[in-house]
Amino acid sequence: PMQEFMIAPVGARSFKEALQMGGEVYQSLKNVVKSNYGKAAVAVGDEGGFAPNIQDNDEGLMALMDAIADAGHGGKVKIAMDIAASEFYVADDKTYNLGFKVEDPDPSLIKTTADMMAFYKDIVERYPIISIEDPFD
Repeated sequence: PMQEFMIAPVGARSFKEALQMGGEVYQSLKNVVKSNYGKAAVAVGDEGGFAPNIQDNDEGLMALMDAIADAGHGGKVKIAMDIAASEFYVADDKTYNLGFKVEDPDPSLIKTTADMMAFYKDIVERYPIISIEDPFD
């Protein structure tokens, strides 16, 4: 259910180095996205990022991990995410509809707050995630 994946160059010793790391990961990600999704997938979105047609969160996170490693910054660059959970929160039911973009979503895509918490716990354990923006409504 992620709106955006971002990087955080926490291992940089200066702003200049952080900026360089960010640029190198960005270029590496461009190559990963182009290789995996085709040339059209590297068109830049409204906020300067890529918008490939990923099928699930793990696919996006793995592409980012590949880009970080390919840029030579494994361990120095961490991941931040913007979930934008308020976009798919159903206040009447106090649930999160992960299938909000389709008319009749699969019932398995309706999640409770506890389900969302378990999801966040799982991905934080599997990926170097240091920030989750808007995880709940």
